[in-house]
Amino acid sequence: MGPTAGDLYERGVLQANRGRYALARRTLAGAAQKATAAGDVELEARIAGTSAYVLARLGDVDAGEKLCLDILARGGLSPSTVAQLHGQLGALSLERGRLDDAADWLGKSIRGLADSPVRQANMRLNRTLVDMQRGRLGPVMADLELAETAYRDAGLRDEVNLTIHNRGYALMLAGDLVAALQTMQSVREPLDGESELWAAINELDRAEVLREAGLVTEAERSLESVSQAFGRHRAPRERATAEYHLARSLLSHDPERAAVAASAAARRFAALGSTGWAVRAEALLLRARLAVGRIDRAGTPVRVPRRLPTPTVVAEVVGELRAQGFHSEAEALRLTDALARIRRDQTAPLPGVRIDRRTPLEAALLAYEVRAARAAAARQESDARRHAARGLDLLDRTQQAVGSLDLQVSAAMRGAGLITTGLSSALRSGRHDVIFDWAERARLLSHPIIPVRPPPDPGVAADLAELRILRSASPDGEWPAGPRAALLRDRARERQWSRTGAGEARTRASLAEVRESLAEDVLLSYVFDGVRLGVLVASRARVRFVALDWPGVRSALSGLRADLDVSATVTAGPMAAVVRAGLEARLSSLSALLVDPVVSMPRGDSRIVLTAPGVLAGVPWMMLPGLRSRVLTIAPSASRWVRDRSRGWHVPSSAGFAAGPRVARGEEEVTAAASAWSDPRLLRGERAVVAEVVDLASRVDVLHIAAHGRHTADNPLFSGLELADGTLFGYDIDLVPELPATVVLSACEVGRSSVLWGEEAIGMTRVWLHAGTRCVIAAPVIVADDVACELLGAMHEGLAAGEPPSAALAAASERTGIIAPFQAHGSGF
Repeated sequence: MGPTAGDLYERGVLQANRGRYALARRTLAGAAQKATAAGDVELEARIAGTSAYVLARLGDVDAGEKLCLDILARGGLSPSTVAQLHGQLGALSLERGRLDDAADWLGKSIRGLADSPVRQANMRLNRTLVDMQRGRLGPVMADLELAETAYRDAGLRDEVNLTIHNRGYALMLAGDLVAALQTMQSVREPLDGESELWAAINELDRAEVLREAGLVTEAERSLESVSQAFGRHRAPRERATAEYHLARSLLSHDPERAAVAASAAARRFAALGSTGWAVRAEALLLRARLAVGRIDRAGTPVRVPRRLPTPTVVAEVVGELRAQGFHSEAEALRLTDALARIRRDQTAPLPGVRIDRRTPLEAALLAYEVRAARAAAARQESDARRHAARGLDLLDRTQQAVGSLDLQVSAAMRGAGLITTGLSSALRSGRHDVIFDWAERARLLSHPIIPVRPPPDPGVAADLAELRILRSASPDGEWPAGPRAALLRDRARERQWSRTGAGEARTRASLAEVRESLAEDVLLSYVFDGVRLGVLVASRARVRFVALDWPGVRSALSGLRADLDVSATVTAGPMAAVVRAGLEARLSSLSALLVDPVVSMPRGDSRIVLTAPGVLAGVPWMMLPGLRSRVLTIAPSASRWVRDRSRGWHVPSSAGFAAGPRVARGEEEVTAAASAWSDPRLLRGERAVVAEVVDLASRVDVLHIAAHGRHTADNPLFSGLELADGTLFGYDIDLVPELPATVVLSACEVGRSSVLWGEEAIGMTRVWLHAGTRCVIAAPVIVADDVACELLGAMHEGLAAGEPPSAALAAASERTGIIAPFQAHGSGF
C-alpha cells in the first residue's frame, strides 16, 4: 500500500518549506490526484493552497491564483479552509505587488482563523511583509509579537526563529541597524541549517543591513552570490528580489551597473506577473538614468546618459508606484527627476517639495538636495547652503545614538549629495570661512559622534580568535567567502555595533578658532567637490585659497601606488636607479601640482596641519619634494586637531614593541627602536601573539608593531597585522582597555585606506584614531625593510626625548636622509 493523499501532502509541505519547489510540485500533484479520487474536498483545498504557493515560487502566479479561485468556487468548504485559501490569495497578491488586495485577503484570513492560532500566525507573518512594504512598522511589530507567541505555544521552533528574523528585518527598515543585525544574527545558524535556499534568503536580508551600514562592497558581493544560488534552485522570485536590492545598492555609487541590475529585475518580475515589484524595479532603472551630479565612492562624478528619461515616462512610473501603495519610492523617483532636470536645465519647472516628520529619511534628504540645487540654480548661494546644511543636520540626528565606526561611515553614503552641493556652493562663494566650514562638514560627516569604547568582550575575542585560524588557513585571501567566516564576521560586527556607545557630538571648529590654535603653524585644507580641487592655506597672519589643477593631479596619481610598491621592492641591481628616477619624476609632478603653489613659507619652525579628501588618501605627502623633512601631521579634520591641541602634549614615559613573524629585519627594528627608551617592553617570536599585544597596548604610551600587514578594501575593520598566532584585526582594537597615545605601524599596506564615500578614507590608521589614539605613524604602501628599520629606529630617539611624533619623524628623515612614505596621522603635534 502506497502513501495516502495526506501522507503526500505532508511530504510536499515539508519539501516546500525547505525550498525544494520543483520536487514539492510533483509530490503535491500526486497528492491532489489521490484526494480527488477519494472525494476529500477539504484535503484538495489544502493541497491547492500549498500548490499555489509552490507555483508562485516557481514563477507561475497566474496558475496558483487560478487553483485557489477554482477550489473556492466549488463550495462546500469549511470556514477555516476558506480562510486558509483567502490567505493564500493574499500571499499571491503580495507576489504581484498588489498591496491593498493582499492586505484585504490576509485580513479576511486572519479573522477566519481565530480558532486556529498557528495558521493565523502564518497569515500574520505574511501580512507583516505587506505592511513592511507600506512602511507601517507599528502593525508589523504587533503581528510579529502575536505570531511568535502562537508559534512558541505550539512548540514550533523553526517558525519562532523565522519570526525573530523578520523582526530584525523590520528593525532595519526602522533604521536601527544595530538591533537589526543583532536580531538576525541570533537565529542565523538554525535558519541557515534548514536548507541552502533558506541560507540564501537569510543572506539576502543580511546584505540589505550591510548596504544600509555603508558596507556596499560586501553587500553587493553577497547579493550577487545569492542571486546565483536562487538561479540554481529555480527560485525566480527570490532571484529577482536579489537583483532589485543589488540595483538599490549600486544606485548610490555606480548608476550604470545599477541600471543593468534593475532592468534584469524588472524583466524577471514582469515575467512572474509581479507587477508591483516590476514597477519598483523600473523606478530604480529610471533613477539610475537620472543620476546627474551624483558622486561615486572615490568622490568623482558618475557617468550618466546624455539624454534623460522623458518627464512623461517618469510621471507614469510615479503614478503606478502610488497606485500600488509605494508612496515613498514614488517620492524618491519624483525628487530624483526634479534634481536631474535642475542640473541639466536650470529653467525646468519644479514641483513643490514638502518635508515633515513623517517623510522617510531617503526622501527627506533628496528633498533638501532639490531645494539646495534649486537655490543654487537661482544663484541664491546662501539659501543653497542653508538647505544642504539642514539636510545634513537631519542626518546627524539619526546618527546620534551610533558610536561604531562602521555605522558612522554610513552617514557619508547618505549625505554625499548634500555635501557635494554645499561644497560646490562654498567654492563658488569664494569666502574663506564658508569654504572651511563646508570642508569640515565633509570631514566630520562620517564621524559625528565620539564613541564610548565598549568594555572588553570575551565573545568578540573568541570569534576573532577563530577568524584568525580561518584566515591563516586561507593565504589566498578567499577566507571571507566561507560560511563559517561569514557567521563569525557578522557576530563580531554585531557585538561591536551594539556595544560601542555614543558619547558627545563632535563640534566643528570655526576658521577663527583654528587660526588661533595655529600659533606659528600652517593649515593646508584641501577641498574637492567632484569637479574642482583647491586648498585653503591658513595661518594666524593670513588666509588664502588656491585653485589647483585637478585633471593634472588625477593624471599624476594614476600609477603612483604601483611606482611606490616597485620602488620599495627593487632596491638593487641595474633597474633600481631607473625605478627610483621614475618615482622621483612622479613625486616631483605631484609636488608641483599640490604643494609648490601653496607651501612658500620659510621652513624655520613652522609646522603643517594637513587635511585632505578621499581622492588624495594615497598621497605620500612626506615624500613630496615640497614637504620633505617638514613637520607635518595629516589630521582627520582640523576640528579634531584643535580639540587634541587644547589638551596639550604629554611627554610619553613608556613604550612597547612587538615583532611579527617573517619580517626580515623586524626583530632588529624593534630592538633598535627600543634602545632609545629606558624601560622598553618587547614581544618577539612566539610571544608576539594577539592577546599579548593587546595587553601591551593598554600599558604603554607608545606602541610600535613591526609586522606584515594586509588591507581589506571592502571592510577595513578586517584589515590587520600578522602576529605569531594570526591577524590582529581592526575589531581587536576595541579589546584594548586603555589606548596608547601614539601607535607606530611598521607594516606594508596598513596605512592604506579605502575611500568608502567621498571624503572618507578608512583603514587601520583611522580605526586606531577613531578608538581614541592621538597619532598613528604608518605608510600607505610597501616599505623596504631596511628603510623601516633605520628610519623608525631613528624616530624613537626623538619620541623618547619628548618630541611630538611628527617632529620626531621629520627629524629622523633629516638625520638619516631617508625619504619614505611613513607619515603622521591624527594629531602629530
